[in-house]
Amino acid sequence: MRYLRLFGVFLLTALSARMEYRANFLAALVIVLLESLGMLFGLFLFYQNGYDLGGWRWQEALAVMGVARFLEGVFASWLNPNLQKISERVQQGTLDYVLLKPVDSQFWVSVEGFAVWGLPSFLVAGLLLAYAAGTVGMNPLYLVLALALATLLFYALAFVLATTTIWFVKLYNVVNFLGAVLWNAQYPVSAFDRPFRLFLTYVLPVSFMTTVPAEVALGRKGPGFLVLLALLAGAFLLFSRVFWRFALRGYGSASS
Repeated sequence: MRYLRLFGVFLLTALSARMEYRANFLAALVIVLLESLGMLFGLFLFYQNGYDLGGWRWQEALAVMGVARFLEGVFASWLNPNLQKISERVQQGTLDYVLLKPVDSQFWVSVEGFAVWGLPSFLVAGLLLAYAAGTVGMNPLYLVLALALATLLFYALAFVLATTTIWFVKLYNVVNFLGAVLWNAQYPVSAFDRPFRLFLTYVLPVSFMTTVPAEVALGRKGPGFLVLLALLAGAFLLFSRVFWRFALRGYGSASS
C-alpha cells in the first residue's frame, strides 16, 4: 500500500507539471493521429492490392496495430520519460539520492515521471481494438490479460537496456532502439521475411508483445500462449531485477 500511495503521488505530481503545457498535449494528439493515419494508409495499400500480410485479414491486422499503439502509449507516457533519466542521474550523480531513499530504487526510477502526450496513443489503440472486436470478435478477458503481460515484458526489456547506461553513460537514448523496433512490429510478424521474423521472435521477443496478444484475443492461438507470455514476462522481470542489482555494484557514486 505504501508503494501504491507513492505511485499515486508521482502520478499526480507529474500530471500537474505536464498539464501546465496544454499546447504540447494538443500537439502530441495531432501528431499521434497523423502517425496513425499514415500507418493505416500504408496498411490499406497492402490490402487494396490483394496482399494479406501473412494470412491476416484487414480487421485482424488492425488488432495487431492497436496493440502496438497501446505499447507506444506505454513507451511515450511511462517508459521513455523515466528510463532515459537513468543515464542523466549517473552523469549528474543524482542517482545517489535515489539509492539513499527508503524506497526500492528500481521502483523509484521506473515510475517517478509520467508524460501526458503519450495518452493519445491509448485513444487510437482503443479505437482500433474496438473496431477489430466489433468486426471479427475478440475475447475481452484475454485481450486485457495479454496487454498487461505484454506491458510487463516491454518494461522488462526496456529496463534492461536502460540499465546498461550505468556503464555506458553516453548511450542515454538506447531505450529508443526498442521503440524503433516496436514501430516495425505494428504489422503481424508473419508478414516479414524469415530473418527479421526470427529476430523479432527470438532475439528481441517483440512479436510476443504485439502479434501474440492479438492472436490470443482473436482466437488464432489458444490460451496456453497466455501462460507462455506470462512465463516470458516473469523471466525477463526477474532478470531485470537481478541485472539492476548487479549494475549497481559497479556504480561509482558521486558521494562515494
